[in-house]
Amino acid sequence: MFYHISLEHEILLHPRYFGPQLLDTVKQKLYTEVEGTCTGKYGFVVAVTTIDNIGAGIIQPGQGFVVYPVKYKAIVFRPFKGEVLDAIVTQVNKVGMFAEIGPLSCFISHHSIPADMQFCPNINPPCYKSKEEDVIIQPDDEIRLKIVGTRVDATGIFAIGTLMDDYLGACLLYCLFTTLYCSKIYILVSQDSCVAEYINALSFTI
Repeated sequence: MFYHISLEHEILLHPRYFGPQLLDTVKQKLYTEVEGTCTGKYGFVVAVTTIDNIGAGIIQPGQGFVVYPVKYKAIVFRPFKGEVLDAIVTQVNKVGMFAEIGPLSCFISHHSIPADMQFCPNINPPCYKSKEEDVIIQPDDEIRLKIVGTRVDATGIFAIGTLMDDYLGACLLYCLFTTLYCSKIYILVSQDSCVAEYINALSFTI
């Protein structure tokens, strides 16, 4: 899930940056040092939105470096147990599959994959395939999964997922349905004069 929260960070600045562009340098270093990192407690920092305050610099004794405390707001991504997310499959093997949800790595055990899907090691690339062969999950495919557990440390978050629930698994049909449904909703909004007739048609086609 995404959040917009207030955070703090300390910027360590070398004396060579002291000058008219000092504050711009502090801001640039903030973007470089925090965006794309993981705080553990708050999750992955996606983007800094605003810089609220740059405090007075504190000179480090015997070094000449200066530390600037910075308060800022950022969009962060923090997964939670029970959350349903879309992911990209990166690796498939007999013990399960690995997927990426943006910066988050997620493992799905073969025990958490529907029983009708079997691992096929002799296909290139290896994949999980349903008995009817109408559903295939292989690397680079988009899937929908549910988070069943997370492990958080100081520098990262790792998740465990499952496909054993309704509407989870390969996303192709769902995405097609969503695209068609959203396009029809758009038509309903933009052509309000025929809403009644279109609702009747919608009830038969969706």
